[in-house]
Amino acid sequence: MTRIFLIHALRDSVEPARGAMARGWPEADVANLLDDSLSADLAKAGALEPAMIARFVHLGRYARDQGADGILFTCSAFGPAIEAVAAELPIPVLKPNESAFRAALAHGKRIGLLVTFAGSLAPLTEELQTMAGPGLELHARIVPAALGALQAGDGAAHDAKIAEAAAHLPPVDALVLGQFSMARAARALADRVVYTTPDAAVADLKRRITSLRAR
Repeated sequence: MTRIFLIHALRDSVEPARGAMARGWPEADVANLLDDSLSADLAKAGALEPAMIARFVHLGRYARDQGADGILFTCSAFGPAIEAVAAELPIPVLKPNESAFRAALAHGKRIGLLVTFAGSLAPLTEELQTMAGPGLELHARIVPAALGALQAGDGAAHDAKIAEAAAHLPPVDALVLGQFSMARAARALADRVVYTTPDAAVADLKRRITSLRAR
């Protein structure tokens, strides 16, 4: 059986990731690692420091040593740290957003991007700009009150705040909800082309591992 490790920096990312695995890869053996001090420490530091990257590498090594066939990180603010893990390990390691970004760009280069954790905006903007190349028209927004509402148990308010932010965006070809914890809000945006990160990432990871085993 294929063993997949999901590594989280926010408690709110656990259930969306588990749900995506259940929908997209139910036969996989799923293990979860949660260290919610990562997001808190990043917020305090204001930047991704070498010590934080080392912590991610340690988590990746641990997952590998426990038999992981692949790793999906669900924390969108830590792209360079996840890249460091991918460079070291011989198994597929995915950042949470790369798959959704590719899917969104297939619709065009006018992209909306919403996040609820302020630390995610800069790294995701850079990642998407690098992936898209010239001609990207990016409309990125932080919806800070949404995460607080979700963490307080008010999922409806979380979804409504994201829908309101989306309504104020200029016309876009596709909208990306940039964090795993935001996936639940997609149902409030049924009139748009919306990509959530969990389902896109799970599908991509499954393709990569299946392809490796077919060689």
